[in-house]
Amino acid sequence: MTTDTTPETTAPARHPADSHDLIRVQGARVNNLKDVSVELPKRRLTVFTGVSGSGKSSLVFGTIAADSQRMINETYSAFVQGFMPTLARPDVDVLDGLTTAIIVDQERMGANIRSTVGTATDANAMLRILFSRLGQPRIGSPQAFSFNVASVSGAGAVTIERGATTTKERRSFTLTGGMCARCEGTGKVSDIDLSQLYDDTKSLNEGALTIPGYSMDGWYGRIFAGCGFFDPDKPIREFTERELHDLVYKEPTKIKVEGINLTYEGLVPRIQKSFLSKDVDALQPHIRAFVERTVVFGTCPDCDGTRLNAGARSSRIGGVNIAEVCAMQISDLAEWVRGLDEPSVAPLLVSLQETLDSFVSIGLGYLSLDRPSGTLSGGEAQRIKMIRHLGSSLTDVTYVFDEPTIGLHPHDIQRMNDLLLRLRDKGNTVLVVEHKPETIVIADHVVDLGPGAGTAGGTICFEGTVEGLRGSGTLTGRHFDDRARLKESVRSATGALQIRGATTHNLRDVDVDIPLGVLVVVTGVAGSGKSSLVHGSVPAGAGVVSIDQGAIRGSRRSNPATYTGVLEPIRKAFAKVNGVKPALFSANSEGACPTCNGAGVIYTDLAMMAGVATTCEECEGKRFQASVLEYHLGGRDISEVLAMSVVEAEEFFAAGEQRTPAAHAILDRLVDVGLGYVSLGQPLPTLSGGERQRLKLATHMADEGGIYVLDEPTTGLHLADVENLLGLLDRLVDSGKSVIVVEHHQAVMAHADWIVDLGPGAGHDGGRVVFEGTPADLVAARSTLTGQHLAAYVGA
Repeated sequence: MTTDTTPETTAPARHPADSHDLIRVQGARVNNLKDVSVELPKRRLTVFTGVSGSGKSSLVFGTIAADSQRMINETYSAFVQGFMPTLARPDVDVLDGLTTAIIVDQERMGANIRSTVGTATDANAMLRILFSRLGQPRIGSPQAFSFNVASVSGAGAVTIERGATTTKERRSFTLTGGMCARCEGTGKVSDIDLSQLYDDTKSLNEGALTIPGYSMDGWYGRIFAGCGFFDPDKPIREFTERELHDLVYKEPTKIKVEGINLTYEGLVPRIQKSFLSKDVDALQPHIRAFVERTVVFGTCPDCDGTRLNAGARSSRIGGVNIAEVCAMQISDLAEWVRGLDEPSVAPLLVSLQETLDSFVSIGLGYLSLDRPSGTLSGGEAQRIKMIRHLGSSLTDVTYVFDEPTIGLHPHDIQRMNDLLLRLRDKGNTVLVVEHKPETIVIADHVVDLGPGAGTAGGTICFEGTVEGLRGSGTLTGRHFDDRARLKESVRSATGALQIRGATTHNLRDVDVDIPLGVLVVVTGVAGSGKSSLVHGSVPAGAGVVSIDQGAIRGSRRSNPATYTGVLEPIRKAFAKVNGVKPALFSANSEGACPTCNGAGVIYTDLAMMAGVATTCEECEGKRFQASVLEYHLGGRDISEVLAMSVVEAEEFFAAGEQRTPAAHAILDRLVDVGLGYVSLGQPLPTLSGGERQRLKLATHMADEGGIYVLDEPTTGLHLADVENLLGLLDRLVDSGKSVIVVEHHQAVMAHADWIVDLGPGAGHDGGRVVFEGTPADLVAARSTLTGQHLAAYVGA
């Protein structure tokens, strides 16, 4: 007798390689993180939320992305690592399942005077090759179309050794570059006002030179006094023509001063090398002020601002030269490239077309390739960095984004969301730090940090789905569906700022009256001309305080106390009570610990390996000499004061012997902008982008002015903090100030007294005022993109 047995169907065993579906973080303690442990799904879109300063960037950038980059760098040889930035291992117990991280952060692109949108994205490199192959007449290699390469030629005798014989041959060489010789490829020429360089009624020894850093006590003084070209005790107005030429224009000349070989050159060539070869925006404030009053910049007459010489401009494709191509709006340029049918350069045209189409798909089609990269906003710079990743065929990569919606109109945010989802759907892990509900809502996974900021944050409050976040009861969850309401009544204007015939960038002869004494919000899609109107047409100077998006850069010695100037009155208060010099209470001056020079830590450089920072044993990280810490104010020494949070310090300096009105006023403003949790001595590099923006805001609030111009003050602000910002703007207006805000956030629009909407599109499709009036009128009309989105936001 036989029995039939049916074998059980068993599922095939899972391959071990398929089990790595999570990025695991255990025990992260970077900055304010408190032993954070989290598991993030791979090949999904994870959004990190929480108030500014809660630890989002510390977890995503300082821990996950930093360790991924560090381990990739370690795969290179020691020789190559020597040229790369050294990265220390983050303070974390376990990091598992990492993949290659590509970071797209908020940092604005460097303000290099030679950098343009085209050079930053390689689009110019492809255009140069295209013109060198197809341009008529043919003028040379791709270098002949580069405004960064000068034309050089030379000839001479060359000695050649072959075996036992030595022969001399005459050789010549020519390198054809595209750089305009007059402006050296910058597109601008400068004229220097000599009266701003020196006071001709004085002699050099009497301090005639008025250039920053050119004192007779330092090296410059020794060079001018010892060069022998003129008498340093004679007033400059009595100089002979030759002496004045040597002081102002003399070319570099070798001299010997006090037995030391030096190079002397006149004031103008020295200033051109040290100050004018850099972008004005990248200079220190006091040097920038000197340059702006001394130098008159104008468009180069030889190249008409194109940066290119006549040879590069003479070669054309279809009647268009490379300068005209780079000046086109990118959306138009993409169409021009699409119309080229040249099989000999087909691969190049395909690659160029993809790059230009990426500009358009990411919402930057309104830019031109010749736009200087230093003029881009933080949001534009971030999206330009994304362009090189859009067409990439890489998968299983971790893309890390820092608030990708910065600078985006609600209309453009949908585009950005589609982009993030496209990257995820190609099989990549996408990690996004974000505050906007419109982007949080598309997440597969949400990690909410908090509950507060600084020392009150650094823990995981919620982890799960968007729906779970809504009902979680966390600060983000409670404010997730917040919607501002339109004001029932608006303020009346006390006057008007008249702008007539504005033509900056893409503005089309705009005439507009901006009401004064009220809160005015300027809106419109990215690239519609908002910043051009406000920063380009509102006259800077007396009575106008302009707070732009420029980055705050600071060394590890900089902190909120030094940046805001609050340390100055604190030092004076300590000095007065203790009867000593104020310099003793600065870690960058006489009071610094001699062992660590006031840094609090000792850095040991280990070449291509990460340097080691150890707490100074002498001062135990307090940064001051022991003798300085014996002086007290209100029972606290200077290191204890710098360790206080802003809120603690505000209470401390409000009353008693330590009462310091000047310090209290600055601390008050820091609390106003929501930075009460930050400690006075926290190094600036450890602050998030949003915190730095608000630090800048608080500092400028002290400036005396009747008109405040703010550029996207909600950048980096949590939903719960926007309310505080609106309160601050109200207080400014109620105190008699006029506030003009360039903003995309609908809560700020709804709170405005008057709205100026630009558009209807970006680039040459924008530059016009499409609406002026109250928010209620804008919602009722729904005639613009902004009106439609604001109506949907307030539920009208």
